[in-house]
Amino acid sequence: MFDLILRQANLPDGRKGLDIAISGSKISEIAPRIEARAREEIDATDRLVTPPFIDPHFHMDATLSLGLPRMNRSGTLLEGIALWGELRPTLTVDALVSRALKYCDLAVTQGLLAVRTHVDTSDPRLVTVEAMLEVKRLVAPYLDLQLVAFPQDGYYRAKDGVSSLNRALDMGVDIVGGIPHFERTMDEGRASVEALCRIAADRGLPVDMHCDETDDPLSRHVETLAAETVRFGLQGRVAGSHLTSMHSMDNYYVSKLIPLMAEAQMSVIPNPLINIMLQGRHDAYPKRRGMTRVRELMAAGLNVSFGHDCVMDPWYSMGSGDMLEVGHMAIHVAQMASLDEKAAIFQALTVNSAKTMGLEGYGLEVGCNADLVLLQARDPAEALRLKAVKLAVIRRGRVIARTPARVGQLFLDGRPEAVDASQGFAPDY
Repeated sequence: MFDLILRQANLPDGRKGLDIAISGSKISEIAPRIEARAREEIDATDRLVTPPFIDPHFHMDATLSLGLPRMNRSGTLLEGIALWGELRPTLTVDALVSRALKYCDLAVTQGLLAVRTHVDTSDPRLVTVEAMLEVKRLVAPYLDLQLVAFPQDGYYRAKDGVSSLNRALDMGVDIVGGIPHFERTMDEGRASVEALCRIAADRGLPVDMHCDETDDPLSRHVETLAAETVRFGLQGRVAGSHLTSMHSMDNYYVSKLIPLMAEAQMSVIPNPLINIMLQGRHDAYPKRRGMTRVRELMAAGLNVSFGHDCVMDPWYSMGSGDMLEVGHMAIHVAQMASLDEKAAIFQALTVNSAKTMGLEGYGLEVGCNADLVLLQARDPAEALRLKAVKLAVIRRGRVIARTPARVGQLFLDGRPEAVDASQGFAPDY
C-alpha cells in the first residue's frame, strides 16, 4: 500500500490521465492506472500536477516592510534604496524573523517551496544575516531557503562593505552576491566582480550577482562576470540577476555578449514584476520595457529562471508570493505568447529555477522527492492564464496546504449555477 496517490493527473510535459504514487517522501510510481491503494488519495482528474514553484531571486529581509519608515511616494528604485537605508538601522532580529515567517506561510500556500533570498550585508551589525539564518532553520522542514550575501550599498562603496560580506559568509551564508553597477565607478564595479568571484572560488561557493539593473547600455558588468566565471573555473555556479541593461544595448554588442555568457554556463534571473515597474523611469516615449532579452537568452541555451524579487517592501508595493503572477507578467513583457513559449516560461518557474538553485531530487519522475502542487488548471498555458489556484501543496509526501477551488456562483435563469474558469474556456490544444 502506498502512502498517497494522485489519480488521473495531467503533467507539465503534456502527458494526461496518470496516477502518481508516493511512498514516504519519494515518488514511487507513475502510470496510467495504479491498481494498488493508498492511505490517502486525491482526485486530480484533468488537473495539472507539477513539481513545486521555485523563486531564485527574492529579498526576504525586506519583505512585508511596506510603509516603514514611510511609503515610497515616487515608486522609484532610488527612493526605495533610500528608504531601506533609513529603515535598516532600526531593524531587529525578532521583527525580521516575524515578517519573513509570515511570507513563508504565504509562499507555501502558493506552492512555492524553495526560495533564494539576497540578504543585505551593508549594516555591520548583520542583524539581517542573523535573522535569515534563523528563518532558514525554522522553515527547513517545509521550504528550502538559500541565502546570498548581498552588499546592497556596494561591496566597495559601503563603509565596512568588504569585511561585512566576509563575516556574513563566515556565519554560514551560502552564496556570494554583488551589485557592481551600484559602485561609485565602472572600474570599481569591475573590480568588485573580480574580487567577489575570487572569494567564491576560494570558498567553493556559488555566485549570484545583481548585475546591470539599469537602463544604461554602457553598464556591461555581465561581460566581466562571464569572463571571471571562466577565469576562476566557476562555470555552472554563477547567476546574473536582472541584466536589464541588455534591453538597451545595441544588437551587435549583444551578439558578442550572449555567447560569452553561454561559454560561462551562466544562469540568468530576470524579475518581470519589479523591472517592468522600476526601469524606463527616465524615458518619456518611446519607453523601454525594463526586462532583459529572455527569448534570445533561452535560444542560446542559457538557463533562464524568473524571480519574484519583492513583495510589499520599499521597492514594490504589490506582490502575492505567486510565481504564476511572475510568469503571467513575463508572457506580456517578453511578448512570448505561443504555446511553446508559454511552456518555456512555465519551465522557467519550476525546472529551470531548480537548476539555478542546484536543488537535488527535484522533478516529476520516479525517485524524485514527493514535492508536488495540484493546480486548478488543465495545463501550463492555462495555469499561467488564470494564475491558477493551488488546490493542494505536497512536501515530501505530506499535504501541507490546501486552497478551495475558485468557482463563481450564478443566479441567472437558464444559465449554469457555477462557473469554473478552468473548465469549458480553454481550447483543446
